[in-house]
Amino acid sequence: MNVGFCFNRKKPQGESSPDDIYAEWDDEETIAAVLSSLARNHRVIPIEADEQAFEKFRKLRPDIVFNMAEGMYGISREAQIPAMLDMLRIPYTGSDPLTLALCLDKALAKQVLSYHRIPTASFIVVHDLRKKPEFPPFPLIVKPLAEGSSKGIGNRALVHTPKELKEQISTVLNKYHQPALVEKYLPGREFTVALLGNGAGVQVLPIVEIQFEQLPAHINPIYSFEAKWIWDTVEEPLEIFACPAKVSPRLKKRIEAVCQAAFAALRCLDWCRIDIRLDDAGEPNVLELNPLPGILPNPDANSCFPKAARTAGLSYVDLINRVLEIACQRVGLKP
Repeated sequence: MNVGFCFNRKKPQGESSPDDIYAEWDDEETIAAVLSSLARNHRVIPIEADEQAFEKFRKLRPDIVFNMAEGMYGISREAQIPAMLDMLRIPYTGSDPLTLALCLDKALAKQVLSYHRIPTASFIVVHDLRKKPEFPPFPLIVKPLAEGSSKGIGNRALVHTPKELKEQISTVLNKYHQPALVEKYLPGREFTVALLGNGAGVQVLPIVEIQFEQLPAHINPIYSFEAKWIWDTVEEPLEIFACPAKVSPRLKKRIEAVCQAAFAALRCLDWCRIDIRLDDAGEPNVLELNPLPGILPNPDANSCFPKAARTAGLSYVDLINRVLEIACQRVGLKP
């Protein structure tokens, strides 16, 4: 089978580039690992997700595309490649343009979750500091409305005073040129949950817990940009993740149920990673959904989806090909 492989490749940063501009994009090691995994059983056609992508898809017409493209511009950037493929009637792995766009807009995703009575922290969206909205009580978390890979969520994103709140909102508005999501801080344990499959066949992989006590002293207990990309490195990995998480049978069942409900409510397809945090009553709340999950191949990189897959007995090669198989089954292709 001819499998297209669509990705965004990390680029060198210029002096004027924000320090996290390419955080969502894939490095050369990940691109090579996915390509090699797919090539075990298929002819792979690499297609970079740039302005020439549409013509390449139209000319090459692969049987299916393994989509990892995050995009660069606009709040619907993750939906751009799937929309092209829908237009060309070329099937692809993962969720459709609507789901990808909804999940990237954290406020809209939370509205859908709330409609379905799936627990998520209270929030407001701030477009302009000149207005005086009514915020939830402190402490609060301030995030860019539509970023992934912890972009814009530094250690200072957890705020305790009006002055800190104003500073963080201003940073988001000015640096990322988008609204700020201001969310009630949930004080409990944090987990991330990988899901594979569709419909009644969705499989929840072993739950990963984030162990904040492994972070440097006096650091806020949030999975910040610094925690993800600066303090925890391949050269000096932190023991920041526990997989499988040590949870009671009741809590495990509740986390899995909330994640399956969120997966269904946002109409995710094939795979997704969902971030969960416990509130002050110990109930799991959805922080956000990641329908284009990170899949760094090196175990020392602490990439959570591959970590959960390894705990479930799936190698990296197995995981990549399992996602492809699930998508082929969904669209009626024989892998």
